[in-house]
Amino acid sequence: MSGTTAALSLLAVALVAVGGVYGAAWAARIGSGAPDSAPFGSGLEPTEHAVSRFHVRWYTVTMLFLAFDMEMVFMYPWTRVISAMGPSAVIEMFVFLAVLVTGVVHAWREGALRWT
Repeated sequence: MSGTTAALSLLAVALVAVGGVYGAAWAARIGSGAPDSAPFGSGLEPTEHAVSRFHVRWYTVTMLFLAFDMEMVFMYPWTRVISAMGPSAVIEMFVFLAVLVTGVVHAWREGALRWT
């Protein structure tokens, strides 16, 4: 089989696969009615508009979540290289964790974690 024939065969398989996925989606659709009037997700009627504003307290909770999310982003690779790096890697991670804990303690003292 030549290179051109193999490339065309692969293209044909890809087109059949994409057509199959579109066909399955078309067969599984619910209907062509407007989805704006139907509830989404939980099946309950919405009580407020979808683009309503969030309370300002959620932003603080989001920032704390992102801080701990970043902690995990740095800790997973750290666990892979800790044996090669030696004690300096342990010291650096504890400094990093100390900075995060300092941020949480500051947020706690400022009342950012109080909801009411």
